[in-house]
Amino acid sequence: MRLEHLRSFEAVVRRGTFTRAAQELFLTQPSLSRQIATLETDVGTPLLERGHRGAVVTEAGRALLPIARRMLADAESARLELDELAGLRRGRVRLGAPPTLCVSLVADVLAEYSARHPEVELQVVEAGTLALMRQLQEGEVDLAVAITREDALEAEGAELVPLLREGLVVASAAARAPLVPEEITLAELAEVPQVAFNRSYDLRAATDRAFASRGLRAAIAVEGAEMDAVLRFVERGIGVAVVPAMVVVDRPGLRSSRLVDPELDRTVNLAYRSGVQLSAAAEAMRELVFETVLRTELPGVLRLDR
Repeated sequence: MRLEHLRSFEAVVRRGTFTRAAQELFLTQPSLSRQIATLETDVGTPLLERGHRGAVVTEAGRALLPIARRMLADAESARLELDELAGLRRGRVRLGAPPTLCVSLVADVLAEYSARHPEVELQVVEAGTLALMRQLQEGEVDLAVAITREDALEAEGAELVPLLREGLVVASAAARAPLVPEEITLAELAEVPQVAFNRSYDLRAATDRAFASRGLRAAIAVEGAEMDAVLRFVERGIGVAVVPAMVVVDRPGLRSSRLVDPELDRTVNLAYRSGVQLSAAAEAMRELVFETVLRTELPGVLRLDR
């Protein structure tokens, strides 16, 4: 199997049609079709079927797709590594992280990395932990910051290094601080209007489970927002929000209250693929993440030994 044929196959699956894939790859449709046909001959079975609404992946194609993505990612990593070894001062790091960490830990890491290595291209993928782990396993990101709670995370083919344990706090508008005590129970919180995250957020699912386990129903002022919008709504006094402790740092418009009875927390991990050598640029990012965590001294955040 040739890499260019795998690249064409992956593009058709991702874009959904031969036409859009050919445009992305700067190929004519007949050339793209010939590459796919050659690949199907090599593997001995059809991988794609043309339908009225585009290309449909066969069962064999679904099996090949993650393998193809890993092979393409490994080839790209090898190219970048050789560029670095040749002294071309080129590189790229693809870091995945949940939105709740992109506004805290990840932002600090990226700022420091850019200052140290301005020649390296940085790509950030914001997604939930499960989606990030899939992308990591398929080689679409080099490193991922993953969230775990009580349940073990399925991480086949990946190494997870615990970084820190972060408590969840109740964020409220600083101008309305007297309305929210320094400590608040889950039962008391249920009576306070809340700004709730989009249901796709792991943080939203965790808080919903906590309320349900106590037989409580939260008073929702507004829901469905993303991280930046949630924080702005809270600053305007629309409601309070349950957020990770690090999110409230350096935000003068917000104050935090400890959530007690029960206390809720999460573990922040750094994940990377098992048995795969990181590029020099990605290795520098990995070490900087560890270095940044070692410097972290915040209320509600406990560093974990590596």
